[in-house]
Amino acid sequence: MELRNKINKEELKQRMRESSEERKTISFYQYAKIGNPDLFRDHLYLQLSEIGVFGRIYVANEGINGQMSLPAKNLDLLKETLDKITFLKGIRLNIAVDDDGKSFYKLKIQVKKKILADGLEDETFDVTNKGKHLSAEEFNKLAEDPNTVILDMRNHYETEIGHFENAICPDVDTFRHSLPIIEEILRPHQDKNIVMYCTGGIRCEKASAYYKHRGFEKVHQ
Repeated sequence: MELRNKINKEELKQRMRESSEERKTISFYQYAKIGNPDLFRDHLYLQLSEIGVFGRIYVANEGINGQMSLPAKNLDLLKETLDKITFLKGIRLNIAVDDDGKSFYKLKIQVKKKILADGLEDETFDVTNKGKHLSAEEFNKLAEDPNTVILDMRNHYETEIGHFENAICPDVDTFRHSLPIIEEILRPHQDKNIVMYCTGGIRCEKASAYYKHRGFEKVHQ
């Protein structure tokens, strides 16, 4: 069985435009240690294609990152499907609120070297050993502590739109170029609380694990 789409993309797009089926657009990610990404990819393709999922999903040894759409009626089926995968059980699904659900027209799952390019070649770096995840209340409390450094992990054009008060906003274009630059910025603050944030979580979560690996102890996201 060939686990990929074989229908002309223009035909698929036309089908999507003409469809009146209500669909939901969803994004999610999870860092995890996947021993055989190719095998996992094929298993996931079979499971998701059964419930009408379209989208773009990346799988790697370090985890999974996906943007997808599916029939609204199958949302509970999606949750049940993901819950059967140990490291995806209870995963947070970000559901688009202002979207017609026609963002994708086929399912594409690719095996990548990494789900988020970071420019690192350090095999000892454990991306699952992440910094503590903060609630809004915990974030506010730490933000008021003079012994806290707040770090914006987004690109410079995102920080120009808006950022938290007193946050360090590195002038970077891509995540892969930001890690060594930010480490130099943080070195004088190594004993302080480090609180980092980004848009969807995937960048600051990997960064929190990396800076823990580099010797920073009070790392939060």
